[in-house]
Formats: sequence, structure tokens, C-alpha cells
Amino acid sequence: MGTLVGHVAPGFAFFALGFWHLFNHIKLYSLHPNSYTAFPWFPSSKLRYIELFLIMIGSSVSVSMELFIGPERHQPLDPDGTIPSNHLHNFEHSAISMTFFTYAAFAIVLDKISPKAKYSLTQFLGAVAFSQQLFLFHLHSADHMGVEGQYHLLLQSAIVVSLATTLMGIGLPKSFMVSFIRSLSILYQGLWLIVMGYMLWTPGLIPKGCFIHSEEGHQVVRCSSDEALHRAKSLVNIQFSWALIAVTIFAMVFYLVLSKLYGEKVRYSTLTREDDLELEEDSDDVESQKESKHGEPKSLIHTGRGYAVMDIER
Repeated sequence: MGTLVGHVAPGFAFFALGFWHLFNHIKLYSLHPNSYTAFPWFPSSKLRYIELFLIMIGSSVSVSMELFIGPERHQPLDPDGTIPSNHLHNFEHSAISMTFFTYAAFAIVLDKISPKAKYSLTQFLGAVAFSQQLFLFHLHSADHMGVEGQYHLLLQSAIVVSLATTLMGIGLPKSFMVSFIRSLSILYQGLWLIVMGYMLWTPGLIPKGCFIHSEEGHQVVRCSSDEALHRAKSLVNIQFSWALIAVTIFAMVFYLVLSKLYGEKVRYSTLTREDDLELEEDSDDVESQKESKHGEPKSLIHTGRGYAVMDIER
């Protein structure tokens, strides 16, 4: 992180993951509203662990960028083996990626072994990843007071929602709303990271009275006065509010469209089964009438059924 690409790339990954989960949870709930049970991750028809593999690949690339590709000497340590101050945030970001890699790796192991607590343990691993993310962003070694600090502060609110709903999912696996909100919060994390990347490292989008300044090899946004800083932070809050409104509208429209699409399939399937039953009953009635015309006694089942209906009507 610390650059436009360093925020947009992981932001896109979180956005895609949140969208994937949101789509699948809505689809699953629309098809099976009475027997819905949330999945911590969703297998693909062609490659079962594609979601988890992509998380592991993305996490590995992130660690490599932070610790080996990004630094000038292609390693983050000083000659004496210590961690320099200007690379502390690299280790923080890489620790987050390592935690998500651990989650994905053990999710595969748990699925293959399939212990009784597979679902709960997988959710627990997800909660650990979000806890690590929240912890390191809250105590970030980078700027806490400036414009970037305001973006990070608001990002933490989305992480808190992801963490809380993941923990709630352990005890409420059949709650659609828990899964819905968790998926939406992950998507929102991604969107906000993308917004951060463009707003903090695009010179034309820097708030009035602020500028991009190079400090210890990293570009940060500084403001020329307290008034300019206050205005810049207020603009960040407004951006967060607008993004929240946009995501809420998208989530509602997306749910209504998918619910109508997959809900109609369920209703059509139910009506088809009912029509088949009616046709079977009609064919049974025709056969019984033919038998009665030939002088054969009526089925006791049909007679019993007729009496039952008459008794009820009385």
C-alpha cells in the first residue's frame, strides 16, 4: 500500500469477494428460503477452491510487493538486520495479507478433512483475519492525523461490521441478514480502498489548500493550514456518506432483481409439481370411472377419500 495501485488493487479484490458472496447468498436464500444455511466461502462448479486459491494468490502477491518488490534493495531490512522506520507500514500490511492467506489455506484443509466444527472454525479464521486487519489499521504507523488518517478511520468502521457479522455467523448460520450485511461490508471495504487510492494519490483530486508531500520515501497529503485540513476531513466524511448511500441503493436493487429472478424459478418449479399431481389424480379418476362402467367395484381408496371429504364438509 502507500500508493494508488497499492490501494486500488486490494480494493478491487475486496470488492470482487464481497460481490461474489453477496450474489451467492441472495441466490441461495431465494432458492431455499426455508432451509437456507450460510456458507463461509462458495465453491465453483469447475474448480471447487477457486475463491480460496485467489485469496491465497492475492495475499502472496501483496506480501511480495510489500517486503521484496517494493523496497529499493528488494528486502525490507537495514544492513544490521533491523526494521527501518520507513518500512514499518510494509510489515503491517504484509501481516494482514499473511492472515488472510492463513484463513484461505486452513479453509481448504478443513473442507478436505471435514471435522464436525468445520463451519465454526472457518468462520473463526475469517474473524481472526478481520481482527488483524482492524488492529493494524487502528494502530497504523502511518499518518493518523492528516487526510489519510481520516480515510483509515472510516475504513475501520467497515472492518468492524465485517468482524462483528463474521462472529455472529458462528452462532447464527441460518441468518440471511447476517450474511447479507457481512458480504456488503466486505464489498464496501473494497470500494473505500479504491476511493482512497484515487483521492490520495491523484494530484487533481487533492482538496483545496492541501498538497502531496514526499516524506521518508512515501507520498502523503499535507494541508497548508488547520482550516484546510478541517475542510479536507469534512470532504472525506461526505465522500464516505455518499458511498454508503450508493452501496445501499445498489444492494437493495441487486437483492430485488435476484430475488425476482430466482424466486420465480422456485415458484415455477412448485407449480409444475402441483400440476403433475393434479394430472395423476385426474388419470386415477378416469381409470376408476372406466372400471365402474364395466361393473367392477370402485377402489376403496377413492370411496374412503370421498367419505372423508363429505365428513369434513358436514
